[in-house]
Amino acid sequence: MPADPPLSSFSRLLKPRSICVIGGREAEYVAEQCRQMNFPGAIYPVHPTRRDIAGLACFRSVEDLPEAPDAAFIGVRRELTIDVARALAARGAGGAVCYASGFSEANENGAALQAALVEAAGDMPVLGPNCHGFINYLEGVPLWPDQHGGARVNRGVAILSQSGNIAITLTMNRRAVPLAVVVTLGNRAQSGAAAVMDALLDDDRVTAIGLLLETLEDAPALAAAAGKAREKRIPIVAHKLGQSESGARIALSHTGSLAGASASATAFLKRLGIAQASSLPVFLETLKLLHVAGPLPGRSIASLSCSGGEAALVADALNGRRLQARALTRQEQERVGATLNDLVTISNPLDYHTFIWGDELRLTETFAAMSGCGFDMSLLVIDLPRGDRCADDNWRIALDAFEAALDRTGGRGGVLATLPESLTETLAEDLMTRGIVPLAGIDDGLAAVEAAADVGQSWASPLPLLEGLRPLANDREVVLTEWETKQRLSGAGVTVPPGELASDPESAVRAAERVGKPVVVKAVSQELTHKSEQGAVRLNLDAPAEVATAAGALLPIGGQLLVERMVGDGVAEVIVGVNRDPQVGLTLLLGSGGELVELVGDRVLLIPPASRTEIEAAVAQLKVAALIAGFRGRPAGDLVALVDEVIAIQRFALDNAGNLLELDVNPVIVRPAGHGAVAVDAFMRITRGNPT
Repeated sequence: MPADPPLSSFSRLLKPRSICVIGGREAEYVAEQCRQMNFPGAIYPVHPTRRDIAGLACFRSVEDLPEAPDAAFIGVRRELTIDVARALAARGAGGAVCYASGFSEANENGAALQAALVEAAGDMPVLGPNCHGFINYLEGVPLWPDQHGGARVNRGVAILSQSGNIAITLTMNRRAVPLAVVVTLGNRAQSGAAAVMDALLDDDRVTAIGLLLETLEDAPALAAAAGKAREKRIPIVAHKLGQSESGARIALSHTGSLAGASASATAFLKRLGIAQASSLPVFLETLKLLHVAGPLPGRSIASLSCSGGEAALVADALNGRRLQARALTRQEQERVGATLNDLVTISNPLDYHTFIWGDELRLTETFAAMSGCGFDMSLLVIDLPRGDRCADDNWRIALDAFEAALDRTGGRGGVLATLPESLTETLAEDLMTRGIVPLAGIDDGLAAVEAAADVGQSWASPLPLLEGLRPLANDREVVLTEWETKQRLSGAGVTVPPGELASDPESAVRAAERVGKPVVVKAVSQELTHKSEQGAVRLNLDAPAEVATAAGALLPIGGQLLVERMVGDGVAEVIVGVNRDPQVGLTLLLGSGGELVELVGDRVLLIPPASRTEIEAAVAQLKVAALIAGFRGRPAGDLVALVDEVIAIQRFALDNAGNLLELDVNPVIVRPAGHGAVAVDAFMRITRGNPT
């Protein structure tokens, strides 16, 4: 992808004082939308034959315009789009939306046209092609050839989407999400999410940013934008579209097959402190929460409801989430209990019963006692009855009491509806004016709370330097043998078994005596990446005759032999891999290793450099962690040594980031506590040149 235009230039496109619409039906729709939203600036239609568009007199060409427009909507066929973009750039326009499709998303001819479009635009910012444009609800600027459901706001969230149709859908939401700006990116021929984000981050009225991404086009630029967002204290949430793995080539190693594009993107976004939403509803609920309350400093929540069933629903929904409805201390129990009937069990989630229902003063005291316990967020579980058939006076009393309690304690609070339809848009907007987060649905609401806590946790530490983004220095691939790989790793501080190369059975027997028996004998070749599966390994050999027989059988497979001391006291086996993802650079994979590596599918992906704490937390997530901890009375493994081994492998990878394509260390055998960890098999792909 070509380099983005100067980042600051996007401000003129997104906040124009004059607009030019070029084309027929779509251009007319854009002009009508601008007038409906009371765009205060000039609107210049351009059409070679029509006299007017939307009641505005047409100019015959871009050259005939009375001034260079700040923003232009190009709604003509793809070939003509290129000529118009060139004319706008020559005239000094501030930027353009290219609506036409049939570019790189279509075929090779379209890709060539897209390259021509980028060349024609030069430094002029371009959104698209194949995009719907943008709507700036803050400024009243809809360069948008379709309907939309938003309205003018004074502050709110910005959404950047590769998909135009999904962006339209999001503008139609009835969840009271205050949309400040919606930008569609389309093919991102010239400009991607990072450049647009940079301009939006300079607007104090933007409270949070949402990214709907199919791919990550420029990881370094996205990392820079995420760093700026952190400095500005503007949180970001992303929903990654397209979860299928790219898999264009068959991976040579386990690491390559386990660390796919989707997992790499997820790990990278997490590394940047960008919260991730599993669905569009969670995406919108998270943006709404971040708009009202901002990132959460922790993960503790209080749940209040007047029903044991609702309390159970919340408790069930918390199962497996990274949130805690912690138990109340004795003093907290006494304080909350003093506001309630003696028949109420004081717990969290709290079922406060209906003894105080409709009594605003008593409800306020209970809610204040609970929200004053230092939770990161207090949630009132409540569903208002249908307004067309029922009275909701007592429910609104509860809402007023909750607001009063939060005002008294200074705590963050949200209203959590079990059914999304119980939380109408009007009610949600009212709650937001009170500083209360309206959350539609227990599962989606709690997922939003979790995402906001993820941002808060990330912001507690500086944004790490992403060393693994260094581009490759060469382009010719070289596969190193296990021996060559281990020699390089050993020189970098990675523990490997004592071993020697041998060329025949006799030298193998002599090597076995020197390295210490029992031994492992392996065939050595660049083609042997999965030796166990290819019958190229013999284990636990002691007698010279055993070594000689194994060596004779293996020589035809590889041409050389590796004789190593056998590690026979392993507690657990772990895979440690580094893979170069085309989008995000180097990734670090940890998982259950050995023969079960792909069968179990137990893995965690990190973006290096990962800290010792992060690596320890990743290991704790693995199923193999139970073995390392000492499963059912078995000896515990040397966790400290395992983490040391991972850190050494990671450091080696980062030091060689300019040449490393793939590194697969499988397994690292974790020995009993105090006895270390050993990398007993390894494989590496590099580009031409010496990685050290």
